[in-house]
Amino acid sequence: MNMLKDRKFNLAVAGATGSVGGAILSVLERRDFPLGELRLLASSRSVGKKLSFRGREIAVQLLTKDAFDGIDIAIFSAGAPRSLEFAPAAGAAGAVVVDNSSAFRMDPEIPLVVPEVNPQAIADYKKRGIIANPNCSTIQMLLALKPIHDVAKIKRIVVSTYQAVSGSGAAAIVELENQVRAWAEGRPLAVNVYPHQIAFNCLPHIDSFLDNGYTREEMKMVNETRKILADDSIGVTATTVRVPVFYGHSEAINIETVKKISAVEVKELLAQAPGVKLVDEPSLGRYPLALDCAGKFETLVGRIREDESIANGVNMWVVADNILKGAALNAVQIAEIIGQDYL
Repeated sequence: MNMLKDRKFNLAVAGATGSVGGAILSVLERRDFPLGELRLLASSRSVGKKLSFRGREIAVQLLTKDAFDGIDIAIFSAGAPRSLEFAPAAGAAGAVVVDNSSAFRMDPEIPLVVPEVNPQAIADYKKRGIIANPNCSTIQMLLALKPIHDVAKIKRIVVSTYQAVSGSGAAAIVELENQVRAWAEGRPLAVNVYPHQIAFNCLPHIDSFLDNGYTREEMKMVNETRKILADDSIGVTATTVRVPVFYGHSEAINIETVKKISAVEVKELLAQAPGVKLVDEPSLGRYPLALDCAGKFETLVGRIREDESIANGVNMWVVADNILKGAALNAVQIAEIIGQDYL
């Protein structure tokens, strides 16, 4: 961080007791965010629960519309319904809201931001007092593609995702654990979170299906990509798949560019790209793995090669921790820029 060391900011975390809320606290600690007051907010069932932060215990308070007095920045990770209910109140109280849910992502008056991709969009928060965090799969994809887009202009993206169960919340993690244990012990596998068994399986079904045959998750990637890159001409098509992995989303990405760009040039660009770590020595068995990205801030990119079926095509494999860069880290990075440049 480049903030002035003598500045401190009062920050609230709405949804502090959830998995992403806990990750936000960890990221704030790991990045040494300059805090004054840290206010932890959640639903009534969590009020009074104490969470550890920087060696001290902080009691969780009730998330209400009046809970944001004196707060500079409020990071929401409490789900879309609560964001719709409480985020405008936080903004009205003078806080800048960074929202992790899908509630405001496609609102034309609310910026949708990946700090390494379109930090200039943060300035538009002044219209409503809210900044939206993109979908986790969109974030890691654009982190890898923006440097290429700047040089060769991407005209089409075809992406297939392989998404960890942690993207569905704590209950999905427990379900995968329980199903693996039951399978090993020869017991029936209980299926509650997903429509089918997730252990040893792949489900081409994330979120609900729409009339066009795509899921909401797939269309999020289409629409958010165009908004973040400010280019509605980019063709995007996605297939999103849930896989039996605990943490880390993986993506197979194929792009077609206007200008020819070689695999070597792509590797050179991504080796210098902020937030990206190039892991691309396949002959040595070195390429991005979900196991390797868990707990890491970087987005891992590898298996970069030219698409030999078209003139200007490139393939790659992109992996990132969906709870960190896909949610908590991206939100804290936005908060850092707000504090440094706007407050």
